[in-house]
Amino acid sequence: MALIPQLLESIFQPLSLNDSSTSKFVNPRVDWKENEDAHVFKIDLPGLNKEEIKVEIEEGKVLQISGEIKGVDLNKEDQKKENETWRRVERPRGKFCRRFWLPENAKIDEVKASMENGVLTLTIPKQEIKKPEVKTIEIN
Repeated sequence: MALIPQLLESIFQPLSLNDSSTSKFVNPRVDWKENEDAHVFKIDLPGLNKEEIKVEIEEGKVLQISGEIKGVDLNKEDQKKENETWRRVERPRGKFCRRFWLPENAKIDEVKASMENGVLTLTIPKQEIKKPEVKTIEIN
């Protein structure tokens, strides 16, 4: 019976320190909800402060959130210390860039952003879109 846990550890242990397990690119989780007044985005960015995050709107319709999550890089000498052995590195690190096409009704010049407890909240108010006027033409 003791052989099975040992076998599993020998199979999965090398994977836990493999540098590819902590990707060079990160994909932060995003929630996007729409209510009657606004579009609200919540982005999980633990460990970052607002100066490390860039929020942009490109061409008036594409919301872009980017930055970099720094973490342990086992390839860098300054991360290695004497008498220290890394057993597992799971926290993500790397650059990220999330892009979203905004709907026509987004008021891009009134976007509000706030950061609290590692969650970036973006609130984009909505505007009423005027529907084109329909003119009925009488047939003779």
